[in-house]
Amino acid sequence: MQIKTETAPATARKPKPDQQALGFGRFFTDHMFVMPYDAEQGWHDPEVRPYGPFQLDPAAMVLHYGQAIFEGLKAYRGEGDQLYLFRPQANFSRMNRSATRMCSSTLPEEVALDGLRQLVRADAAWVPAAEGASLYIRPTMIATEAGLGVRPARQYLFFIILCPVGAYYPEGFNPVKIYVTDQYVRAVAGGVGEAKTAGNYAASIMAAVEAQQRGFTQVLWLDAKERRYIEEVGTMNIFFMINDRLVTPPLAGSILPGITRDSVLRLVADWGIAVEERPITIDEVLAANETGALREVFGTGTAAVISPVGSLHYQGRDCLINGGKTGELAQRLFNELTAIQYGRRPDPHGWVVPI
Repeated sequence: MQIKTETAPATARKPKPDQQALGFGRFFTDHMFVMPYDAEQGWHDPEVRPYGPFQLDPAAMVLHYGQAIFEGLKAYRGEGDQLYLFRPQANFSRMNRSATRMCSSTLPEEVALDGLRQLVRADAAWVPAAEGASLYIRPTMIATEAGLGVRPARQYLFFIILCPVGAYYPEGFNPVKIYVTDQYVRAVAGGVGEAKTAGNYAASIMAAVEAQQRGFTQVLWLDAKERRYIEEVGTMNIFFMINDRLVTPPLAGSILPGITRDSVLRLVADWGIAVEERPITIDEVLAANETGALREVFGTGTAAVISPVGSLHYQGRDCLINGGKTGELAQRLFNELTAIQYGRRPDPHGWVVPI
């Protein structure tokens, strides 16, 4: 499909924010990519156009039955002002898996990727040059058909918006404090936990707010059946370095298959570090910490990349991890991944896509 481009006039373009005070998800660029779908035409009329609101019918099915999925990835400004994407094909492939689970239409991935490239080129001036900053990319698909009745919609809108961002957590790369909840659950195998669908995140907000009110950065979810087995953090997959082995919960249908998670698994395999993708309980983690076997804990995700965990709070008890300091492996992974993303180191896996 031919992608149309309509650029915003100079007089309508927004002032660029201070790159030292970006925060996360506060500022949006001048353009967006839009592509509609209907059952008769399929995906059609892709275009890059000025950023602006959509008009939705009050009966749009996304508003009533929740057919909404999204992705998150970034563009980086590297040496010589070269712009890079990191594993965008993996994001669009995962989006199509989410679409299948939510009975939505799957995307033509190459068109979506081409549209993303053209969008980032149109807003290239928005890609931050400040250390640690990047351009966050949010591809989204919603059901737009007007109709009531629980069934798959016949019309969808796919769009991509962009926002320049700094660190996701206020702590930056410093260790975060995590609250382990056994009151709320995120998902169960057979549900939609492995899909990146909006409802999963809506369901997580109450636990996250309560954790933040108690002074914690995020929530660590346990399994829905026994409330013992560790699943993931609200915005990250989770890893535990126990003795000389890296342990992470398996992809068993209730957690998101993270792109950064997969990147970490491939990097540590390159480095000869033993990995176990297996069920692990919160009790095992706390016991390992008491004996000194637990060397470090960290989360992985597009927004934060690598986030060291300094403490876990569970059932009224604080568990300090590695003296509250960033672990050696977390630091090494952060350095390696960000260097690849910004084009500063060789990319042996072909993850980086220049724009």
